[in-house]
Amino acid sequence: MKKYIYAETFYFPYEVKGPGYLEVNNGTFGSFHTEKPEDGKVIDYSGKQIAPGLVDTHIHGFKGYDVMDNDVEGLSIIAKGIWQGGVTSFLPTTLTASTELLNEVCQTVGEHADSLEGAKIRGIFLEGPFFNEKYKGAQNPKYMEDPSIEKLAKWQELSQGHVKKIAIAPERKGSLEFIDYATKNNIRTAIAHTDATFDDCEVAVEHGANIFVHTYNGMRGLHHREPGVVGAAMSLKDVFSELICDGHHVHPVAAKVVMDAHGREKTMFVTDCMRGGGMGEGDSMLGEFPVEIKDGAARLKSNGSLAGSVLELIQAVQNVVKWGIATPQEAIQMASRVPAESVHIDDVCGLIKEGYAADFIVLDPNLQLEKTYMDGEIVYEK
Repeated sequence: MKKYIYAETFYFPYEVKGPGYLEVNNGTFGSFHTEKPEDGKVIDYSGKQIAPGLVDTHIHGFKGYDVMDNDVEGLSIIAKGIWQGGVTSFLPTTLTASTELLNEVCQTVGEHADSLEGAKIRGIFLEGPFFNEKYKGAQNPKYMEDPSIEKLAKWQELSQGHVKKIAIAPERKGSLEFIDYATKNNIRTAIAHTDATFDDCEVAVEHGANIFVHTYNGMRGLHHREPGVVGAAMSLKDVFSELICDGHHVHPVAAKVVMDAHGREKTMFVTDCMRGGGMGEGDSMLGEFPVEIKDGAARLKSNGSLAGSVLELIQAVQNVVKWGIATPQEAIQMASRVPAESVHIDDVCGLIKEGYAADFIVLDPNLQLEKTYMDGEIVYEK
């Protein structure tokens, strides 16, 4: 049945519209009208805002479960849990681990990606294991190694083609050939947990690498005589820079520097959320490492290093607006369309656009999430 969503504000890909009526027909977006249509049911969200469903391309877990548990039920709990953060599409994200476990996880996600209830699984992000031990962060260095085309091909086969993104340290041996292979096979290569120089990054990007993972964190910093990975993330064109805007990983001013230097059209929000997300304070685990969640941050018990986050994606949107470094329109785009573009899934999600699945969120004037819709139906209400 045809219906219309009435609201004060609508966040379209490159403009804000409203008030008006957005058609939803058989679970997909239709046309937008400023005058009340004569046919169909009107759902009245007077004074509210409508934004596209958010897209999290870097998330490890939620509600006590982790992608690396290799548990179908747990994966479904993650997928349903992140509705409360406004996410309707995501990439389940792995950690650096044994080849055998990564094989199993890729197979499990691939077999169930299209059938699980919850936010839509749009692919897999392999965060590792081809990293530099110097910037291991909360990843396990004993599994780190040089990039292997053979292993990537196996993971893609086991996942039934669901690998969309893989992160590597581009200074490792064989990286350029690896990036060439990934790019040819429609897998986006990201740069992460790396001691690469600016020149290393520039060459990697020339070969097809297109994303800098959690910019500032787990990478060689900016120096005026060696711009490093951070300098590359801020200055190289036609690439995307992730930010974790929880107030712990990156200072608001540092986030603004990336947005201003690199552009808000190429800056994207991710959560890097681990299993403790949505669980409150207490003890947790990231991979094999004990973690304490306190004051909105997840830290390794061993050394206090940040261990992913407990951020929800809508909170990143709210934070940058509160910090005064982005408009609501910019913030929403950096959490929806831009991350979708980074892994070439913007043809199916991340936008309010005619013909797309009617995945959207209802926000109050302060950007607080009230409802999450998928395929034109409410799946979460606050």
